[in-house]
Amino acid sequence: MEVAYQYTKLRSEFGRQLNLSDGETQVLDSILSTKAYDNDYIKRNPVVTGVDTTPHISESEVNTDRVITKNASMRHSEGGWPKDVDFTEQGDVTRYRKRVEKDIEFQNAIKILGSIVEKCMRQNSTVDIYEELFDGIDTEHSSEPPSAKGLAVFRDPSPVKRTATSINWHPDGSGKLAVSYSILNFQDERFFDCQMPTSSYIWDINNPNDPEIELLPSSPLCCLRFNPKSSDTLVGGSYNGLLTYYDLRKPNAPTGQCMPHATSVIEKSHHDPVYEVFWISSKTGHQCASVSTDGQMMWWDTRSLGEPTDVIDLIPDLKEKDVTLGGCSLEYNTEAGPTKYMIGSEQGVVASINLRNRKMNNGLSTYDNGTGKHHGPIYSIQRNPTHTKFFLTIGDWTARIWAEDIKTPIITSKYHSSYLTSGCWSPTRPGVFFVTRMDGVVDVWDYFFRQNEVAYTHKIGDVALSSIAVHPGGKLIAVGDVSGTVSLLEVCDSLAIPQPNEKGAISAMFERETKREKNLEARAREVKRAKALEEERKKKEASEKKDGQTDEKMEELLKKIDADFLALLNEGKDNSGNVDGMKS
Repeated sequence: MEVAYQYTKLRSEFGRQLNLSDGETQVLDSILSTKAYDNDYIKRNPVVTGVDTTPHISESEVNTDRVITKNASMRHSEGGWPKDVDFTEQGDVTRYRKRVEKDIEFQNAIKILGSIVEKCMRQNSTVDIYEELFDGIDTEHSSEPPSAKGLAVFRDPSPVKRTATSINWHPDGSGKLAVSYSILNFQDERFFDCQMPTSSYIWDINNPNDPEIELLPSSPLCCLRFNPKSSDTLVGGSYNGLLTYYDLRKPNAPTGQCMPHATSVIEKSHHDPVYEVFWISSKTGHQCASVSTDGQMMWWDTRSLGEPTDVIDLIPDLKEKDVTLGGCSLEYNTEAGPTKYMIGSEQGVVASINLRNRKMNNGLSTYDNGTGKHHGPIYSIQRNPTHTKFFLTIGDWTARIWAEDIKTPIITSKYHSSYLTSGCWSPTRPGVFFVTRMDGVVDVWDYFFRQNEVAYTHKIGDVALSSIAVHPGGKLIAVGDVSGTVSLLEVCDSLAIPQPNEKGAISAMFERETKREKNLEARAREVKRAKALEEERKKKEASEKKDGQTDEKMEELLKKIDADFLALLNEGKDNSGNVDGMKS
């Protein structure tokens, strides 16, 4: 049986709005305390109860899998021709075109398309899409605060963590960079776990996931550099002292790999790791120079690496052959002179070699060995790209700027809180240089802005940084660390675009500091000369005083001798008188 009930209500009462209003407080019910239920419960003392009306929310993290992308290319060839026409033969193409152009349908189609094409061309000519707006107007970037942002990260594919020992950009300004990887710690624990990988790589900034080319040397590379005259060739210095030459046009290996085209002989090579190598000015473009901590600098011809073309021992004074400098950084700039080289040693001393003065100590001269030298190895040395007379050295906790014609640094930065590992100048701004630190920080100095403080500091990571290189355009910076990771940074326009009158201002500042240092050296020489004269005068007075005392003693002695002589004569006369009296 179905039971139904009908409920009716006026439509005006449905969805009626509530009318809330204030009223007097009313007690609806009151429950008094009672002891009737005390036996059913146990009293708990003390009692801590927390009440929270906040809804409980859980937090979780999800790390998605890394998507590996690859670049693929497609080649389009000319097509659409009939089968009986070979488009590679110019005669067949010309005859076919003449036959088609005489066709009435082709002529009608051209007439129909003519008006449409004309309309499109007029629209394209209305606005010049390639017009450079505001061309010729200099933009002021000095007011922009310095900044940098990360663009990409290049990780060493090797399972063993290795140090990115050197970074070198492609000379034509493209987005390619060569990175050498090695473990420089002597008897490192990683040597005993497994065999150390020897590969180094060439990366493309547009594809940071996979290296473009893998270089396969016999020993890990400590330095690697493109040939500026022939960008398809590279030269590298190995951990075991060998020099290796690569020609990317003749890889002698599967696709994506490159074997050494030539390798030096170990008996004629360095005995320590090759820390720096440079291509030098030559007619053939095959000459290079290398430096190592074994105390030798060698010149090579990559067409014949059987033995070096020239060798110079880094001995500051040929008379004292016990002192030998171990080279750990090298600088060569053709604008400063094709025969001039700057070497940073592991003793903290800067050495200069000029092959034109080969007769005088092999052309080797050293800078300040006293308070001006670094307290540790000089990891980087580079001339200013604009003012080649001045050069930068990075070592211990400071960065120092030197001038060629004086032996002491003209500018020394403040002592950083962490040890410095590398540095370089900006190729576009003469007053900006970059410094890497062992605590994973990059410091940017802008001497056009201020000289006493760092202009900008950027934290790369928690591991120590090992190398740095700036793109020829000045905007991109590649920084390597001890874990084999190379970070690509892009700096703001204020750190890359030259400021008005910056070149003249930086030159005037360097010249002023050079003149000041020369005046201090002249003053120090005068003080030293005055002290020497004063010491000589005191010695002379002391000797004269000593001579005077000797003369007085001599006079007293002569007087005493005379007195004794006279006394003897008188005594002899008395004795003779007594004898005569006795006779008489």
